[in-house]
Amino acid sequence: MAIAYCQQVDDDTEFAIWKIEEEADELLSQLRLDEQEKAHYESLKVGKRNLHWLGTRVLLRKMLRTEDYIDCKVDSHGKPYLVDLPYHISLSHSFDYAAVMIGRRPVGIDIEQVKQKVERIAHKFMRNEELAFINDKDKIRQLYVCWCAKEAIYKCYGQKEVSFADNILLEPFQFEGHGWVNARLLKDDIDIKYEAGYLQYDGYMIGYVKG
Repeated sequence: MAIAYCQQVDDDTEFAIWKIEEEADELLSQLRLDEQEKAHYESLKVGKRNLHWLGTRVLLRKMLRTEDYIDCKVDSHGKPYLVDLPYHISLSHSFDYAAVMIGRRPVGIDIEQVKQKVERIAHKFMRNEELAFINDKDKIRQLYVCWCAKEAIYKCYGQKEVSFADNILLEPFQFEGHGWVNARLLKDDIDIKYEAGYLQYDGYMIGYVKG
C-alpha cells in the first residue's frame, strides 16, 4: 500500500489517495486502536467495508506522519474529527482506493469509481439548469464531477438535512480532467460560496473543497 497521488491544495491543506492492495491483517498491524475502535472494526463485515475503514485510517496516519495513537471520532452528523490535533479531516473510499484530506479549516473530499449508472440517477442530485450545461461528449465524467463536488461540499459543511439538488448549486463548467467548479450552498439563511476542485485519476473521480 502506497500513496498513489498527493496534492497540496494550499499551505495548510492537502489530500492524498491510496490504492488498497493489502489484506486486512496487514493494514490492521499498522494502526493503534482503542477498545471502541477495535469493537467497531470487529462489527464490520469482512470484505471491502473493513478494508475501506482500515485504509482511510492508515492513510491518515501516513499524512499526519506519526506512529502515535490518533484519537479520531465521529460527531453527531457523522463527520470525522481529530480530538487532540488542530486539523480538520475528511475521509472517503471507493472500491480499491482510500482518500483523506487534511486542513486547518473544514475540508471535504469524495472519490468515486466512474460508471455509466450515474446517468440514470442524475435527476436526483442535479437541478434542470445544471443538467443543461452537461456536455454530451463528456457526460458521464462531468456528472461525476458534479456528484463528487456536491458530496465534498456536503462533507465540508458537515451537517445533515442538505439536499444535493435543492441546496448545493453548481455553476456551468467545461470538463478538463483536473479543474474547478464554482458552487454555493443555500439553505434557509445560509449562503456559502465554494470553489470545488476535481481530478480524474485511474478510472475514478475525486472532488475536494475547503471551507
